[in-house]
This record gives sequence, C-alpha cells and structure tokens, in this order.
Amino acid sequence: MPDTVISFENVSKLYRLGLIGSGTLSHDLNRWWARMRGKPDPLLKIGERDHGNRDGEFIWALRDVSLEVKEGEILGIIGRNGAGKSTLLKVLSQVTAPTAGQIRVKGRVASLLEVGTGFHPELTGRENIYLNGAILGMTKVEITHKFDEIVVFSGVEKFIDTPVKRYSSGMYVRLAFAVAAHLEPEILVVDEVLAVGDAEFQKKCLGKMEDVSSRNGRTVLFVSHNMRAVERLCGRALLLQDGKIAQHGFTKQVIAEYLGSGMRQTGERVWASPAKGPGDESVRLRAVRAVGADGKVASEFKVTEPFGIETEFWVLSPGFLLDVGLKFYNEDGILVFATADFQDVTWQNRPRPVGIHRSTCHVPANLLAEGTINILAAVVTNPHTVHVRETDSITVRIVDDWQPGGTRGNYTLPWPGGIVRPLTKWTFGFEPLDNRPELHGNGTREKEAV
Repeated sequence: MPDTVISFENVSKLYRLGLIGSGTLSHDLNRWWARMRGKPDPLLKIGERDHGNRDGEFIWALRDVSLEVKEGEILGIIGRNGAGKSTLLKVLSQVTAPTAGQIRVKGRVASLLEVGTGFHPELTGRENIYLNGAILGMTKVEITHKFDEIVVFSGVEKFIDTPVKRYSSGMYVRLAFAVAAHLEPEILVVDEVLAVGDAEFQKKCLGKMEDVSSRNGRTVLFVSHNMRAVERLCGRALLLQDGKIAQHGFTKQVIAEYLGSGMRQTGERVWASPAKGPGDESVRLRAVRAVGADGKVASEFKVTEPFGIETEFWVLSPGFLLDVGLKFYNEDGILVFATADFQDVTWQNRPRPVGIHRSTCHVPANLLAEGTINILAAVVTNPHTVHVRETDSITVRIVDDWQPGGTRGNYTLPWPGGIVRPLTKWTFGFEPLDNRPELHGNGTREKEAV
C-alpha cells in the first residue's frame, strides 16, 4: 500500500474581515487586556457577538478539514470561488499557519500558487530561474544541470535574457511552471495557474504532471476550474464548499456533484395557458416532460433504460410547417446530440392545424453516460423562423446501473467517463497453444530461418 504523504486533521483557518486593529494603540491595549482577563471585547457594538460568531467580521476559510493523500496520487481540488481551495494549499505550503488542527507532510513541497511568485521583474528570465529555483529549494548545481531542460519546456528561449517585466502573463506562467515542475519534489502543488497558458502549453503541463506522478511516484495537488483537466488528470477529487469538504471520492462523481449542484433537476415543466407559455402569436409552448417506459414523469433514469421527452405546444394560427427540435447538453455545456421531429415523415410538408400538438422523442437505452442532462426545446418553421426556444426547459439525471450481471459485468468502479456510453457489440476468438507448434510452452517464438 502507498504511504500517506499528506495528512490533514481537523484543520481550520480563521480570517478577520476588514481592518486589522482598532486604529489606535490605546484601544488595541484595551482589547488585549480584556482578552487576557477573559472579558468581552470592550469595543464591540451593541448587539454584536464576539469571535467566530461575530456577524460580518470573521470568516472561516477552512473548517474542520480532514483528509489523507497517498504517495503518487494526483488529487483534484474543486469548488466555487471563495470555497477555500487556495487557503488549503497555502496552509499546506506553509505560506500561512492554520488556526486549529494539525498537518503532517512527508517530503519536499514545491508550490506554484500564483503567476510569477518569486520572480523579480527587473531580472532576466535566466536570472529568475536561478532565483526562483533557490527559493523552491534547488541548489545552484541542480539548477545549472536542468537549466536547458527548463528553458526548452517553458518555450521562452528567445527571451531568456530579457527582463521578465516585459513578459506576458502566459510567458510568466510558462517559466514559473517549468522551474517548479523540474524541481522534482515529492509533492507538487499547482493552483489554477494553467488557466493563463495557451492550449498547447496546458496540454504539455498536464502531460508533465501525469509523468511526474506515474513514473516517479510523486504526489500532485491540482486546483482548477477546468473540469476536463481535473477529470483527465486526477483519480480522486475533493469538493470544497464554504471551507468544508462537501464531497470526496472518485473524480467523475465529485465533478458531477459540483456541476449539478446549481441545476434545478425537474422532469416536467407545464404552462397553464397560451398567455403564460413561451413563444409568439402563432405558437406557444405548453409542456416539456421526461417520461419513462411506463409513461410516468420522472427526473432520473438509469443508463440501461429508455425514456422519452414529450414536447406539447399550442398552434394558434393555421398554415405553419412546424418542427420540434431538442438539444441535449451535459453539465459542461457540451452538446451531446441534437434531434428534431422532421426526421419522421408524419408532419413533413404538412401544415399543422390549430390545436395542441405533442411530439415525443424516444431516447434508447445505453446511449447517454451518467450525469446531468439539460434539454433545450424549440419549435421552428424551417429554415429560419424560431417560434419557441426554451433553454434548460427540463433537467434530468442519468444514473449508473450497478446491478451485478448487467452491462457492467463484474466492474464495480465508476465508468471511465465520456459523453455517451453505448452498449457495443463484441466478438471473441480463441486458439489453443497446441494448435501452434511454432510456439514453445514458455510462449517464446522459435527463431525463423532466413
């Protein structure tokens, strides 16, 4: 079993909002003397409460965070702005001390918390490599040995003798990451700095972190709002919310929880009258609902079961050639697929009469991967007139079918990911070794005659 290299035990960090100090030495002394005697703060306003419960004056950036990270693991840390991600890394990197709790770290930590940390703007790129490497704990001999490799990785060879104050933010982060990545620490801490680099450099950095972890057994803590990068890179993820651990587990499940937390999961939306339904004077949306194979409305379906999306709409004026279209988006806002009822010949080239119409799209089983799906419903007159376009008309959740003996076989871990998860057909073949005399029992092939 891999060793535990990072251990957080009930770690908390308290910050005070606003100005530090009362503004005068006498008031600060009065507060200190009252605190020493166990008395309340003499400068509190009437109705205010002291310390952590004081409204609007203190904030817990971290609250009772406990976790363990194993050697060689890449842990993703996600959450909204202000959730405590950067504070967690700063506490780990000893930039700031925890208010309560204990942290145990086994090995050298290299931190890349902000773009250009440890860089001097008046120094050249070459000089800053030595400066930043020394700050991160590298010796001069070690920096010199890896200097060429650092410069090539950063891609700033032409500007290496130029003061970094003339670098763009992308060049800053390229050089800073290159130094940190070649430090060969036991623990590498990266905080959202890859968002500054271009697509090519981000790909290179992700590959470097994968290489650092898989080949050298080093541990990486990766904070990012790029969910694709987190899913690709990290085996486990941690979701922080208001300074607390909201979820901790397999990356795909944690990301799904994070992205789906702000979505309204509902399997049906109904508008009572044409006056309230979205649309124009000719067409109004009446209802959009998700129904199972039994015809009942539901907001959650298994990967292995089919379901339908019903779209009801009022046609208020005759003579329109109308089509219903649906778009299915995942949590990342990526279009999974689009479909329309003109693919069926029922209403092709036929005007829809005045009344209530219903079109049902039948989604087959074993098509969508698990996750949250937002559905856009539209009613249009081809090719250009859009009568109704309701974004996020309904939201449904696709869940995995964990039943043994099903399409998962004996595989019990979360599925590797993807937008769709079709049930593909497989063929098998087998040939006994007895039928291959050119193979020995040990599996080696005889040397072929020339």
